[in-house]
Amino acid sequence: MAAADHDMVGAVGFAAWLSGGALDARFQSGAVIEAARRAFVAYPANAKSEVIVAEIDGVVVGWIAREERPDNISDLWVNPAFHARGVGSRLLQHLIASMELEGVATQKIDTLASNVPAIGLYQKHGFKIVWQGEEFDAALSINLTKVHLERVCR
Repeated sequence: MAAADHDMVGAVGFAAWLSGGALDARFQSGAVIEAARRAFVAYPANAKSEVIVAEIDGVVVGWIAREERPDNISDLWVNPAFHARGVGSRLLQHLIASMELEGVATQKIDTLASNVPAIGLYQKHGFKIVWQGEEFDAALSINLTKVHLERVCR
């Protein structure tokens, strides 16, 4: 990802988070919203690993990242204006293929339990829910109900 993309990546992530956050009353707090905005703005410059962007006509419309562990997909965000157009699927397919070429046997991803569209996307690509429960989100300083999904490579 080029440094010039940082602002767009942060903006896409925050917009996508806001569009899904309406499902969770805990996200209605001004402090939580501001914490999320700050985290998305800072993320691109501080990413410790791979961030892949999807662009249409030179504009970032989505991105996917792999952080912390080689088997962990940490983020997948698509601009809400581009939902249901295959952007998320293409980003996910790209990273899955890269991970398979590297020999990653099991791929992992987490999302909010209330994020039914994301869960459906991941399940469409072979991920299965292996755990659901509460986790503390340090960036937002709140507990979230999350699901962990895994995909075993063929």
